[in-house]
Amino acid sequence: MGVEGKDKQKVLEAGAVALAGQLGKTVQRLRKASNLSLSELSDQSGVAKSIISQIERNETNPTLVTLWRLAQALDVSIEQVLREDEDSAFIEKISRNDTPLLVSDDGKCRLVITGWSKTIDWLQWYDFFAEPGGVLASDAHQRGAMESLTVLEGELRVESGGETESAVTGDTLRYRADRPHLIRNPADKPARAVMICILRAAAME
Repeated sequence: MGVEGKDKQKVLEAGAVALAGQLGKTVQRLRKASNLSLSELSDQSGVAKSIISQIERNETNPTLVTLWRLAQALDVSIEQVLREDEDSAFIEKISRNDTPLLVSDDGKCRLVITGWSKTIDWLQWYDFFAEPGGVLASDAHQRGAMESLTVLEGELRVESGGETESAVTGDTLRYRADRPHLIRNPADKPARAVMICILRAAAME
């Protein structure tokens, strides 16, 4: 994808202002918000790690092509890279119809994916619903993965590593998810919970 015509002119005009000092901070902030190391952003954008480092320290004036590649890798518009500052507002709305939904094999459990796509490699969170008798069985995640399940309504039971524990409304269960595990609704009423899955610690440079 390229930038042409009036859009290109707008970008160039904005760039003249941004390159005065805010660009480096903005790129670094966007990179950290996406939980990307310098190496990871370099791999995804095709821009050398050393160049990104220089940009973040405001030691170089990047070309338009470089900024475009960084914007693509950070999943933002190039105008955001050029204009965003620390105090700028950020509100993103995902409509109900556009929110992804997963269903268990038995059809009795639903996971509504409310987490941010930018953090999916290391942090995921869901609204979890289970009909009576519903079971959500999961394979082992990567080594060190943990899950946290906070029950909002009803009762849920977690089985992980040969251990079993139940929780009712207001309780939270935390358990290893780097081994096969499952969540079961043992009651005769529906249950609802918030599930957070931590796949790895944020690795920043």
